[in-house]
Amino acid sequence: MTDRQTGRIVATAFGPMLWGTTYIVFSRTLPTDHPILISALRALPAGLILLVAVRSLPSVKILLPVTTLAITNIGLFFALLLVSAARLPGGITATLAACQPLLVAFIAWPVLGRRPTLRQFILASIGVLGVALMLLDGRLSLDAVGILAGIGAAVSMAFGIVLMERWRGLATPLQMTTWQLLISGVLLLPIASVIEGVPSVWGPQSLPGLGYLIVFATALSYWLWIGGVQLYGSRASVLAFLSPVVALVLGAAILSETLGLRQIIGIALVFSSIGLSIRRS
Repeated sequence: MTDRQTGRIVATAFGPMLWGTTYIVFSRTLPTDHPILISALRALPAGLILLVAVRSLPSVKILLPVTTLAITNIGLFFALLLVSAARLPGGITATLAACQPLLVAFIAWPVLGRRPTLRQFILASIGVLGVALMLLDGRLSLDAVGILAGIGAAVSMAFGIVLMERWRGLATPLQMTTWQLLISGVLLLPIASVIEGVPSVWGPQSLPGLGYLIVFATALSYWLWIGGVQLYGSRASVLAFLSPVVALVLGAAILSETLGLRQIIGIALVFSSIGLSIRRS
């Protein structure tokens, strides 16, 4: 692997790593009873910021695939993930979301004509096991809506990743990121206003957290991520395992959560899954 290839993989990996900070920022600084509104307020401003650089909108010819990507890759994924995070312990939500590399392997079969291999299945399963060891502590919450939302988020993201590979030649990474964020934000905002309304308690103390989510955990992270998927295809999905690793480390560093042998073994399994997958591709 050349230095350039290594650099591109590291840049792509920073996307999921920044997503890993979302759980703690959302739960500590923002109204968790308004997950769809927060999703809209992440996506739309991030898209407007990037639009300053892009200065163009998608043509009518590619509007349908771009909108499909916006819904699956960002809009539906954001909303379902935060609904799940608001109703379940973060460990369960992250573990459900971590199933997406497995889902990607099977969705790529009918969409891209690429049959999943046994090796791919095993490595993705090792990654999911690692995430489960890191984050599940036996105190399982069986909130049905939260669990279904977490599964739905994983399915939505998996479809988005596969479809991004299929349509990766439509535009540049920056254009695709901008348009997906704008469209998803525009679609989510009226839904949030009808279903959730405006938070009754939301003061200036929430602005730094929201600003961080907009600039770093959304605009920057998705630009890096979409660029990586356009380059490496859906095989980059295994890098998403880094998100719960970062969430776990932040929990230990900021919230003084325990980081024991089970968590260390889980981290080792995650990095083994990622390392072997990248080496193969």
